Amino acid sequence: MRNWIAATLLSWVPLLALGATGEAVIYEVNGQPYEGYYISPGKQAPLVLMIHDWDGLTDYEVKRANMLAERGYAVFAADLFGKGVRPTEMADKRQHTGALYQDREKMRALMKGALDAGRAKGANTDNAVAVGYCFGGAAVLELARSGADLKGFATFHGGLETPAGQNYAQTKGEILVMHGTADTAVTMDQFAALAKELEAAGVQHEMVTYGGAPHAFTVFGSDRYREDADRKSWALFNGFLDRLLK
Repeated sequence: MRNWIAATLLSWVPLLALGATGEAVIYEVNGQPYEGYYISPGKQAPLVLMIHDWDGLTDYEVKRANMLAERGYAVFAADLFGKGVRPTEMADKRQHTGALYQDREKMRALMKGALDAGRAKGANTDNAVAVGYCFGGAAVLELARSGADLKGFATFHGGLETPAGQNYAQTKGEILVMHGTADTAVTMDQFAALAKELEAAGVQHEMVTYGGAPHAFTVFGSDRYREDADRKSWALFNGFLDRLLK
């Protein structure tokens, strides 16, 4: 695990050689300021819209964005909480995510606003996939249900339940779900229910579970990190990107 983490922490080194340097991006959605992160290896690079977990946009998403940029992808890591809002206490994390779960239209507007901000930076939003972690995974599925014109939607250990009154009838892109079989926060019953729902809706999808992997199994350095599941899911996701965007 140590070598994998070290390689990730040092991912900025080859990026400098490629001329790809990330930057903070201040943008507005409905008059409120948000702070995302954008990195691109070149004009017209395929775009990955990245949605953070319930900690807000942190170094974790920046590291993942840099890893993708090394492989030729532009990444716009969105901010769904607001500029300077990076909760550290459990109650605050629940409050910020809960507010968006209760206001799905705002959640959708924030992701659309992030795509608009990426486009303003030169991102190729016509050749794009969205990915999210934990809370961000649930948000990405919300984006899929909204009918967003993206080529794919991927989740790492994300929330999988469909809100009452929603469905996948308007979904345009493929869906990839990477889940931990040992996840007690998002159950295998929910995983199975989503699989049945996507199949009934005719949405092309792939759903994989990793044995022994708990919730948040990709988070470097945490007691939930599982190197084997992280490596396998990252490889699967990169294959998904290569197939849809290159």
